Amino acid sequence: MHGGAWGGRSFRLFFFGQGVSALGDRIVSVALAFAVLDLTGSVSDLGAVLAAQTVPVVVFVLLGGIWSDRLSRRRVMLASDIVRAAAQGASAALLVSGAAHVWQLVVLQALYGTAQGFFGPAAVALVPETVATADLQQANALMAVSQNVANVVGPALAGVLVASIGPGWGLGVDAGTFLASAASLAMMRVDAAARAERSSMGHELRDGWRAFRSRTWLWASVAGFMAGNALGFSPMQVLGPEVARRSLGGPAAWAAISTASGIGAVLGGSVGMRWRPRFPLRAIFAWSLVGTPALLALLADAAPLAALVTAAVVSGATLTLLNLTWFTVVQREIPRDELSRVSSWDTLGSYAINPVGLAVAGPVAVTVGIAATLYAAAAFFVLITLIVLAVPSVRDLAIRTPDQHAPTPPP
Repeated sequence: MHGGAWGGRSFRLFFFGQGVSALGDRIVSVALAFAVLDLTGSVSDLGAVLAAQTVPVVVFVLLGGIWSDRLSRRRVMLASDIVRAAAQGASAALLVSGAAHVWQLVVLQALYGTAQGFFGPAAVALVPETVATADLQQANALMAVSQNVANVVGPALAGVLVASIGPGWGLGVDAGTFLASAASLAMMRVDAAARAERSSMGHELRDGWRAFRSRTWLWASVAGFMAGNALGFSPMQVLGPEVARRSLGGPAAWAAISTASGIGAVLGGSVGMRWRPRFPLRAIFAWSLVGTPALLALLADAAPLAALVTAAVVSGATLTLLNLTWFTVVQREIPRDELSRVSSWDTLGSYAINPVGLAVAGPVAVTVGIAATLYAAAAFFVLITLIVLAVPSVRDLAIRTPDQHAPTPPP
């Protein structure tokens, strides 16, 4: 393979398809929130719809990991794209026609989440099938830049769509992007990694769990992701749009904050192409303390939009560095024939209690207030990150040089 990650045709197709799909996802992150708020005005209903997306991911991600290690990962992803296109297309039709009810959106977003549960583990494991091992960091950084350019454009486009023709059209655009992603996957040709001999699903599930729990740096980091997502990001997802609606002028303000986060993410992805910290997990967890807690606290205070936008840029940059570095570490350290199953445990752990966080953020805010809930989320995020950094195997995991890329067996 020549020319680094970009030299491979399959990687370029993957890059394009996932970038377009990310554009639709970022449109929906704004459009769906305001679709539900316009429909009922209830942050609790919004939390229920967002939880409906996440619960099936938690339920089906382990099954998705098993089948992605058994079958062609590309085909698993293609089928997932088609299902998600159908779910978002139906949601769009209901909203545009004025016939939507919250329960319908809950069902359709649950279907979306089910397909996502199969897509995620396959996507993480497909990247090493499109590039050389030495090019993994560059590939992940390029993917981050692609997706985060969408993070800039998507919310801005969503703000225009929501304000001009309604949020339902945003979900329609998302459906179209999944079809574009499916088309790019259909054109890819990859040399699939050798598949292990099949055994029972229960046996493969246990094998994946053993590979996951045998690495302390892996499960300790994922435990931190689980708590941080549920107690930090879930309140922001549910309450951020409501803060924008009440105090900042409406959807355009939330779109501006989301766009700023995307700009920061592009910057973070660009830095990630060359950034090689000696101790990658120590670096990414330390940097994650910089932006996100500040953004949560400023939202709690309903601070001026300029301050929120600045914090969002920093938060987006640090989180992107965290994600792309994390995926690179996992792809290098885990044998390829186990990668989808281990990634599924990663995803399950990271989002296991996220539905709870999404579902309770609204009721908690009604009880104690939006500001108090967001301040608490900022404090929890800091505390959780410091606990993860206190784990020696997280702090001391050293980066591998290109001639040391072969995965090490678990202890």
